[in-house]
This record gives sequence, C-alpha cells and structure tokens, in this order.
Amino acid sequence: MTKWVYSFGGGRAEGRADMKNLLGGKGANLAEMSNLGIPVPPGFTISTEVCTYYYDNGEVYPDTLKTDVIEALAKVEETLGRTFGSIDDPLLVSVRSGARASMPGMMDTILNLGLNDLSVEGLAKCSNDPRFAYDSYRRFIQMYSNVVLGIDHHNFEEILEEAKDDKGVHLDTDLAAEDWKKVIVRYKSKVQDVLGRPFPQDVHEQLWGAIGAVFGSWMNQRAITYRRLHDIPGSWGTAVNVQAMVFGNMGDDCSTGVCFTRNPSTGDNEFYGEFLVNAQGEDVVAGIRTPQQITIEGKDAQNSTLPAMEECQQEVFKELNAIRHKLEAHYRDMQDMEFTVQQGRLWMLQTRTGKRTTKAALKIAVDMAREGLITRKEAIRRIDPASLDQLLHPTLDPKAPRTVLARGLPASPGAASGRVVFSAEDAENWVNIRKEKVILVRVETSPEDIGGMHVSEGILTTRGGMTSHAAVVARGMGTPCVAGAGEIRVDHAARQMKVAGQVLSEGDVITLDGSTGEVFLGAVPTIQPEMTGDFATLMEWVDTIRTLKIRANAETPQDAATARKFGAEGIGLCRTEHMFFDPRRIIAMREMILAETEEGRRAALAKLLPYQRQDFIELFEIMRGLPVTIRLLDPPLHEFLPHTDAEIAEVAKEAGVDPALIRARNITLHESNPMLGHRGCRLGITYPEIYEMQARAIFEAAVHVSRETGRSVVPEVMIPLVGARKELDLLKDAIDKEAQAVFAEQNYAVKYLVGTMIELPRAALMAGEIAETAAFFSFGTNDLTQTTFGMSRDDSGPFLEVYRARGIYERDPFASLDQAGVGELIRIAAERGRATRPGLKLGICGEHGGDPASISFCQSAGLDYVSCSPFRVPIARLAAAQAALGEGNSSGTA
Repeated sequence: MTKWVYSFGGGRAEGRADMKNLLGGKGANLAEMSNLGIPVPPGFTISTEVCTYYYDNGEVYPDTLKTDVIEALAKVEETLGRTFGSIDDPLLVSVRSGARASMPGMMDTILNLGLNDLSVEGLAKCSNDPRFAYDSYRRFIQMYSNVVLGIDHHNFEEILEEAKDDKGVHLDTDLAAEDWKKVIVRYKSKVQDVLGRPFPQDVHEQLWGAIGAVFGSWMNQRAITYRRLHDIPGSWGTAVNVQAMVFGNMGDDCSTGVCFTRNPSTGDNEFYGEFLVNAQGEDVVAGIRTPQQITIEGKDAQNSTLPAMEECQQEVFKELNAIRHKLEAHYRDMQDMEFTVQQGRLWMLQTRTGKRTTKAALKIAVDMAREGLITRKEAIRRIDPASLDQLLHPTLDPKAPRTVLARGLPASPGAASGRVVFSAEDAENWVNIRKEKVILVRVETSPEDIGGMHVSEGILTTRGGMTSHAAVVARGMGTPCVAGAGEIRVDHAARQMKVAGQVLSEGDVITLDGSTGEVFLGAVPTIQPEMTGDFATLMEWVDTIRTLKIRANAETPQDAATARKFGAEGIGLCRTEHMFFDPRRIIAMREMILAETEEGRRAALAKLLPYQRQDFIELFEIMRGLPVTIRLLDPPLHEFLPHTDAEIAEVAKEAGVDPALIRARNITLHESNPMLGHRGCRLGITYPEIYEMQARAIFEAAVHVSRETGRSVVPEVMIPLVGARKELDLLKDAIDKEAQAVFAEQNYAVKYLVGTMIELPRAALMAGEIAETAAFFSFGTNDLTQTTFGMSRDDSGPFLEVYRARGIYERDPFASLDQAGVGELIRIAAERGRATRPGLKLGICGEHGGDPASISFCQSAGLDYVSCSPFRVPIARLAAAQAALGEGNSSGTA
C-alpha cells in the first residue's frame, strides 16, 4: 500500500535528505535534521505523490490519506504531550508547502492553526500571556482568511491600522490583549460579511482547509509564473508539511530569524543573518520591522544600533553557530536556515541549500574546494552555467560623476539604470509595450510582483532587510536590488517617490548599485566586468575538464574581441550579411541587386570587395590563428532593398535610378515564404559572382594576415542551406578556383576548408553523400528547428506558450534544442557524415550553442564544438565541462 505521510521529530524521522523528490526539499531536510539530533519541532510531511494524485483525480485525495494524517498527528501529540483542538493546552501547527525545488514565497503558508474561540483561552492560560495568545489568534484568522478563504488581506490590514490609530500607537507590539480581542471580533465579522458564514471553529476543518490551500497554491498564477521562469515542471507537485508550532512572540526571551552559513551575497565564510525579538517568522521576511543582525560583525557592517544576537542571546547564539557548522559540514554546501527561539530554547524550522548570487556561488565553490570540503569537479557541478550571465553585465564606472539620492541595504549586487515604475503591472507594460528599461520601486515586494520583478533592470524597496522577499528573489534572478531605503517615501497612487526634498515621478531615470545599496539620480555610466578572481579560477578548472571546444558567433571586431576575452577558441559563425548593412556598403549592395546584367553585378561587387577583405583581415588578426568559420551570403536579396515610398525615393536618388525600377525589382524578388525561398546556396548558384567576390575577399585577407604576422590562418568557408551534394560540388569548385587564383596572384598560399551548414532535414539524411565534398558540418539549429517543426520562429510566439502550458512541448524548441526530433537528425547526420569522412569536424552555431541542456546533448552526440554569442562563451565553457563530467568524451577538435 502506498505510503502517503512521513513523520519526523523527537530525534528520529521516517524520511531522509535523499528523499527530496518525494518529501520536497523542506520535508526531506526536516527529516534529516531530526535524524542528526538537531532540535526540530515534530510534525509530518504529506508527500508530493499526493499532490500529483490530487490533480490527476479531479482534486480528490487518496482514500487512506485522512487516516494516515490522523495517525501522524497523534504521534506529534504524543511527542509534545499536547492535544490538537484541546481547550486547555492546545497543540497548534503550521501548514507549509515544500516542493523539491525551492520556490520562496510562491506558495502558501499558514501558522497558528488549531486556534478557535475556546482554545485561545487555553493558550492564554498555559502560556500565562493573554496578549501573546490573542495576537496569535488574530494572525491565524488573518492568514487563514486570506490563504484558504480567499479574503484579501487589505481588509484586515485596514482594521488593524484603525485599531492602532484609535489607541494612538504605531507598532503592533503596542496593542494589549484586550485590544487584540476587539480586533478579533472585527476580523470575524469581516469574514461573516464577505462570505456569509462564520470563521471555522472546528480545528480539523481548519487543517484540511489549509492542506487543500497548499496543494491549490501549486497551481496559483505566481507559482506557475515562477516555475515557467525557472524551468520547474508542473508535474513535480508540492509536499505539505504539518509541524508543531513554536513561538518567537511570547516575550523578550523569544525570537525568530533567518540565517546563512556563509554570506549569500559575497560568499565570504562568515555567519550571516537577521532575527527579530518577540516576533513570528513572517515578520522577518515581510520587512514590517527592522531586523537585528545575528553577529556583532554583521551589526557593525550594517551600522545598526540594535543589539546582535551574539550580544543579547549569547547561549542561543553559541548553539545556533554550532548547528551552522554541523549542517554545512553535513550537507557540504552553504545552508539557508530558519529558526525560532521560544523562551530561551532554540528550534530549527528549516534548512536548505541557500540561494546565493553568482559571485557568491563561485566564491563558495572555489573556497570549499580549497578547504577540502568538496572536490574541484564538485565545485564545477555546483555552478548553474546560466547564472554566469549575472557576472557578465556592466557595473558602475567608479570615475563617473553621480548624485546620491538615498541609501539602503545592498540586497543583490550589480548595477542598473532605468525609468521608475511603481507597480509590477506597470513594469511589464513599460518593458513590453514601450520597450523601456525600468527600475521597480515598491514599499515592499510580494510574490504577486514576480512578473514585474522579472522584467525590471533593478528593484528598490523602502522596507525590508537582506532576507526580505525582494532581496531573496532578486538575488536568485541576478537582478540588482537595494532594499530598506527607508528615507524614500513612495506614493503609489500619485506614482511618485520623495526623497531628500526631491520628487521623482514615473518615467524619471534612476540608477541602483546593488553592491553598495546606493540609489543615484539619473543614469550613471558603467564598465564591463573582468574575468578575474574566483571566476578565473573556476574557468581554469573548467578548461582542464571539458572536451568540447567553444567558439563564438561574431562578425564585428568588437564581438570578436569580446569573445576572445571570454575565452572563445575561434569563430563558429561569421554572418557576412550583417556586414552589408553599413551605410557605406548598402548602396553598392543595392546597386548589385538592381543590376540587370552579370557585368553590372560584378561592377557593384567590386566596390564591396575592399570592405569585405578588411572585415576578414580584422577578424583573422583578432583571432590570432584560431579557426574562423565564414558563412557566405544567406538571406534573400529583397531584405537589402527599401520598401516604403520614402526609402525608395532616397535610394533611387543615391543610386541614380528611377524609383519605378526599385519597385519593379521588389516585386520580382518578392517571396511568399522567404525562409524557404531564394536564399543560401541557391543565391550562390543563381548569382555565382556573389560567392566568388566573398571567397576572394576571404583568401586575400587570409594571405595578408598570414604573411604579415607569420601565423597560420585557416579560414573555414561555409555554404549555407545545402540540401543536395551537387549544390555543394558546384559552389566548392567555384571557391577552389577563386582560391587558386588569389594564391597565384599573391605567390602565397594558405590552407582552407570548405564545408556546409546543415539546416534542412534532407541535408541531415543525405549527410553521407554531402560529406564526400564537405570538410566540416556546422548544424544551423535555428533553421533546422524551423524546418523540422514546420514552424516559424518569428511567428510561433502566440501559440508556443499555449503548447507549453498544455504540455505539448516542455520547452521552447528555439531556446533549448529539441533532442528527440532535431537532435535525432543531428545524430543521423553525424553518424552518416563520419562514416563517409572519418574525423569530419562537427559543430553547432545556432542560438542553442549557449544553452546548457543543448550543450550536454552536443557532448553526447560527439560534436567537436559549439558556437554561441560572445557573452555566453563562459556559460558554454562551464556547461561543456559539466557535460564532460556526466557524458562521454568528444574529440575536441576546434
């Protein structure tokens, strides 16, 4: 019979850390801490399989679940000697979500469950603290009403604010037990008014309502959005953790907090965290009160006047610090821990692998490898390749002038400028519709803001600490964030922020420095990052392990230089068509297209030859002997012609022709489906003079650079869109003829390769024949995906998300390679091509070349290299090393 519920606590547990897929991250780690003898409030975990069953069976629970929960609850009662629902000494529980992947704040939590009009009196008596008891009850009503009953929390916030105003106080802690009793009456009245029924008093009804709400929250919009952004499958489901409550709000010998075994922003090996005296857990992350630091060092760093735990709760601090070391040594990774201190006794509520900035992740991985806690290979596996993108963005230029507006906490490093917006919805509108970069400014963020946070360049909050929602989510996204900038006053209704006598409105520009916590007026210039320190160290380790070579897609000197700086081992795709749009060249290009004879076309191409030659000279010089794959002209010619009347008139004047000629040529070249039309090698066969000019420019440049520098230059000439061997034969003959002519003229020869881009399913299937002529294959996975799926990348946006939501495609096939379909064609082409030509050089040059999952596939398929955009080269290097650690080897030929 399937086991649905797993108990933990009292120094033992039915689960383990390696059962994360079944128990979720939270449940598995609670079980592990229990087994380690760490003080954990007892409880039980309802497995993720229940969530899957629930959604697969019309939101119905397994038949035995209710009995299993009753039995597990009885174990908790026995461990603590208290009874759930007792009116004398009630057992209260928390009900929390717990997916296998951390999703902070995305799903629902309920605390203090088990309180009602009778049990609250028992809690007041046994705790000897009526204020604490009624405060707990009002918190429960507010939370349960919002999460389970669906009543917006602002209804209760308004009642609470009125209660404080009536008494003339500002803090919740200033309200006494009698005040809370009045608030509770009004809360329950609000529930009755909104729902037409009273707040539930049956504790078992409360429990099952909360369990259902947690399972339901797996499919709420913010959780769905988070999963989509982080590629978390909806089929995983969430577990539900029901755990005995411990209270950090029973007095000044109580507290609650969040801490990390190392600094999650910098990676420094220092105890890092915040806590609040006389508070419950949600108070810390909500940013409602200013938190205190765990350590004296942290207090000094934040210039705080509030006492650190190391000062005011010394014995608890010693125990917590010991647990910090124990958990990090046990898990061999930085831990994010939640704790509560109830009347001087420490309880651990959670541990998990801590989210961290990429800078911190690198430092922690490198330091732990040096400390001997993990191996270098483990350090490499620890870093998410995609996260390196966070380190490849600009930082503020230290020499640039700036005007400081405000200061807050450095919650997530990096720098960003953008236009101020005051809501997540406005952020998305400004970015998606107006195409502007924005800074999201909020008093505090909440999970509902996830969409706007994702599109924002930076996030600024006026409340909250280093472990607030804004800080945690921003660090995970790699988005700069300044939190707790309390001197700023935000007026959401007016869409304004006021600070230091200045008023900034929506659309005004500010700059954030998430590394210092500073906010600046206007845009501040930035500088590019350098790959030094821990980044450089890890990359050195990476390069000793990976076997796939990493090239870059580049056709400008700037892109090529950037690629080399980031460690590219050549150019895998130089798109020559991009070179013709320069204002000095486009006129000659258009002359060539408008010419009615071959002689006229050759005359125009002769004007382009010096430009092309210089382009290739610069690329060969920058790459210093590394391979450069040059794709000859690919797009259809009509893309270079003007189309509006104004543009046609301008071009006609420049070219000295009648505008009617241009219109006529546009009509002649018009295609219903240009992607499958007169482009690629079809252009070279129809107008061989185009490819002849480009081949001459390549060989003249190669001879020049090789002769001047003494370095070997081996250009790789790539023919696009080949579908039949005969196409390649004809064009290779023309290229060889041009090469021999140049070598004879220059009395100097260089080696070169002629290959093809595999972009069509037919080319993949005919690879054995094509390899008789081609010296290399480069898989153009962008077009190969389009032609395999029969789907335009430019037109698929409206339905791709629907397909993903319906489970037809797990991922966007244009972002991550379709291994089952497109990948199978690549495997077929590789196998057939190498059967004909052993050692045939193979690579990919589509956008998939920078996608870690696609790189892993390339490793397994035996490719020699991947080529990606320059800024993704470090990502590809790391992904290739991880692929080598998990897959077989490739030949590594560049």
